[in-house]
Amino acid sequence: MTEPDTTRGMRLETDHGDRETATILARAVQPDNTDEIDTRVDGSRVVTTVTRGTTGGLQSTVDDYVVNLQVAARVADSALDAAPNRERNHNTDIDGASTGSTTTEPDRHSPTDTHE
Repeated sequence: MTEPDTTRGMRLETDHGDRETATILARAVQPDNTDEIDTRVDGSRVVTTVTRGTTGGLQSTVDDYVVNLQVAARVADSALDAAPNRERNHNTDIDGASTGSTTTEPDRHSPTDTHE
């Protein structure tokens, strides 16, 4: 008995407020692209399509991608914070929360927060 040739797919879109930021983040995650992952920039959005042969494989790949994108966004935010005379322009943060058009995000760690 032959199993049908089926693939599972997911399209992920994240808005980063401007094309420059979206391009930086897309470039950061592109080394992880395989034949099953396609990442591109569409305006201020990073658009990634993932296809896999199994639901478990799709879930694993998407989970990895989301973590990688979150790390890339945090690095980009840190770089923007360190750059003088640069405004951060984000409509949505990496977790999907609306932040307005131009923001300066507060430190997410309290002074007593330790990572040991």
